[in-house]
Amino acid sequence: MKTIKLLSGFALIALLFTSCYTEVIVDDYAYDNYQEPITVNQLLNSYELWYVDINETIGYGETPFLQMAFTVSFRNGNLFANNNLVGIGSQGNGYGIQIGYYNAYDMILDIDHDIDGYDSFDVYQIDYNTIELYNPFNDTSYFLHGYQRSNFDYDYVFYDNIQYFLQEYEAWEKTYTSNFGALNEFDNENFLQFLSGGNDNNFRSSQDPEGTNPNNIYWDYSGLYGVNDVNGNMYLKTLTLDYDYFDNEFFELSIVNDQRVELYHPSSGTVYEFTGRGYIQYLKVGQTTDRSKTSGEKKRKQHTRKKDNPRENTREK
Repeated sequence: MKTIKLLSGFALIALLFTSCYTEVIVDDYAYDNYQEPITVNQLLNSYELWYVDINETIGYGETPFLQMAFTVSFRNGNLFANNNLVGIGSQGNGYGIQIGYYNAYDMILDIDHDIDGYDSFDVYQIDYNTIELYNPFNDTSYFLHGYQRSNFDYDYVFYDNIQYFLQEYEAWEKTYTSNFGALNEFDNENFLQFLSGGNDNNFRSSQDPEGTNPNNIYWDYSGLYGVNDVNGNMYLKTLTLDYDYFDNEFFELSIVNDQRVELYHPSSGTVYEFTGRGYIQYLKVGQTTDRSKTSGEKKRKQHTRKKDNPRENTREK
């Protein structure tokens, strides 16, 4: 009987010790893959270039420097932008020009722009290479996609925005006419000008003599212009000049370099070359704004429908 009681006691003790044991499992995978949250400065500096996808913009307001820029970069408190297509990829080692300064903290981005002054944004990380800059002052969000300079397709941006490239000179002067092709009315036109701002598709033309200073040109005609793609050829475009009081002129447009274009006139078989005169650097030349034509009005046009911004303004009291 004593033996049975003794064995029962040992069994009870063993059961108690077993019930008090808890197995702790350490998930080495989760531990090894844990990442500390990054700061807003680390986020902004994670890519060398941030492409402004203007067609993803949400809201009815506009922030001028983002509406103008193709890319922006955040470099040690200095704000850079590629506002021009002329020289894109080489200007400023691919960063463009400095347009101001920034300060980033607590997922807030404060901007001190050289021309427009102070602005501020709430920064949201959308995915691994997309950020949203929400401007609480105009309830508008811009979406930026991050790239390194080594994998950013400058050529694609250039050829996808030829209509803006044409606006980056005070005037385009005819510097070559082929000795083949039928005589036509366009033979008499020596200057073209493509205007920024407004509807973003106005042009003027002049029959002034070649060599005339762009500031002294008398513009004889005006109208609307359109640049369109050619299927299967990224580098070839079409240019239509829709004159206010005359018939349209249609061309195949090729880029010779970032100061010269070739226009092939199919109806006559004539080839023309035009050279850009009076380069306009958008934002500033040296330390002053260049407004000799319409540089102050230049902005990229959003082609998607504007809509209400669901983002809540957390700064309102």
